[in-house]
Amino acid sequence: MPREIVLDTETTGFEPHLGHRLVEIAALEIEDFLPTGRSFHAYIDPERDMPPEAERVHGLSAEFLRGKPRFADPEVAHAFLDFVGEAPLVAHNAAFDRAFVNWELGLAGLPDLPDARWVDTLALARRRFPGMQNSLDALCKRFRISLSEREKHGALIDARLLAAVYLELSGGRERALDLTVTSMAASETVLAAGVRGPRPRPLASRSTDAERSAHAEFVLGTVKSELWKAWL
Repeated sequence: MPREIVLDTETTGFEPHLGHRLVEIAALEIEDFLPTGRSFHAYIDPERDMPPEAERVHGLSAEFLRGKPRFADPEVAHAFLDFVGEAPLVAHNAAFDRAFVNWELGLAGLPDLPDARWVDTLALARRRFPGMQNSLDALCKRFRISLSEREKHGALIDARLLAAVYLELSGGRERALDLTVTSMAASETVLAAGVRGPRPRPLASRSTDAERSAHAEFVLGTVKSELWKAWL
């Protein structure tokens, strides 16, 4: 599976065109649905107040964010784009994150990240679990992914949780086993060729010498075919 980026954001509200802004962004690199250990994370000065209802969700105050880099600063916008490269972007309710990221990119004079690059895990979950609760928290509980590290929503911890959820939605933890395409193809080639090695521990015979001798005498005395005799 090619490189993908699992992404999460925190904001001052729900609508960028109403003046709400990004305050945190995190991106985790995954390959074959598993984290590689590489990540990008930044707190962002939204250059505006923090609504109390938003602060209750993520715990980021205006005082904490004041003086942090702005999204348009190179250490955020350009570093983020360099990190994600051309990889697909995986997000939960991707339309929300896409709207804010593209809004901030536009304010910075940078091009959008096209819709086709985004993978929405909420849509994947709704197809797999129609009519059920499919929030990130609900999926973590359904897949028995621990929420113990998370007290409030945060982009970095939520991206880590989402990476684990995406693994489950894409086939589960058995993908972590060493069942690579190469090893599977090699196994199929061996089976198709009928190649079988000797048993490491040959099975003990379940017949006695006397039984085998009696069987040979029976075949020699009653079967006329030379083909059968050749196996004795």
